[in-house]
Amino acid sequence: MVDLKTAMAAAQAERMKRDGAKNAEKKKRRSGADLGIEPFDPVKYHGKERADTASMWLVIAYAFIVTMMMRYALMPSTTLDKTDVLYILPLTMLILIPQLHRMVMPESFKEHYTKGTWFRAFFLYTFTFLSLSFLVVNPPFGDIVAPQLADEWGVVIEHDGTYTYADKVSGVENQWTLESGEYIQGGAWVLFGLADNVDHTGANVTVLHQFQNTDTVIESNASFWDEHGTDIRTWRTAENKSAPILLPHADLDMPFAIFLGEGLAVGEHTIVVDILEQGNPWENTRTYTWTFSVNPPPASAE
Repeated sequence: MVDLKTAMAAAQAERMKRDGAKNAEKKKRRSGADLGIEPFDPVKYHGKERADTASMWLVIAYAFIVTMMMRYALMPSTTLDKTDVLYILPLTMLILIPQLHRMVMPESFKEHYTKGTWFRAFFLYTFTFLSLSFLVVNPPFGDIVAPQLADEWGVVIEHDGTYTYADKVSGVENQWTLESGEYIQGGAWVLFGLADNVDHTGANVTVLHQFQNTDTVIESNASFWDEHGTDIRTWRTAENKSAPILLPHADLDMPFAIFLGEGLAVGEHTIVVDILEQGNPWENTRTYTWTFSVNPPPASAE
């Protein structure tokens, strides 16, 4: 037989024993001195920080050297149809980073390098190379893009001193619907501007007019923009819409005015614009193909 007082005392002792075990476990999980964690070693921490810093600068220098080799050695000797190698080859060179560390770094640094070091180094190399390569292939260090269309192109019809834009169908097609007959009453001009990130005036631009198996090379009329430059934005389309935006950058764009001829016949007139520029380090090319459709009059108008 156990009396009530003895039973309560035993239960209290058991409860205190369990609470003590829980407190001991919590104490081990807390951070701090003598609580089950490894003590902080400032000398070892300092050495690891120096090793990581040295690794960072080594990777940056390595990426810089690889980028310069790509830009000034590999790029000039690569044709435009094999430009993939300019990025594939340098990016595969990241596999040499661990071996480079073993060759260059002192023994006191090597002991701090782990798989996490290589993981961080691979990311640093990749983004450093991409950033530097983007810098050196663009002005002022390089030019690999030919001049491009400043914004829009348009066809304007000149008749009895009045200029009317053809209607825009899409980015590559304009159309003109005749009121009567099979020929346009008046002359047709193709107007556009070119923009470049270096020097748009240094490009060789050839404009070809193709119609019914006939190809005609047409030179730009430089005086057209001098005579009508202030009026071009005020001309309307046949449907009374506003003029296309031809020179959005004002004097920075190079204007072109191509006279297709008087009385163009019904059919599709193709305009091919070939652009050739001596860039840096290779020749830059671009081609635009546009269609000017001359539609016959509606059946009711005949």
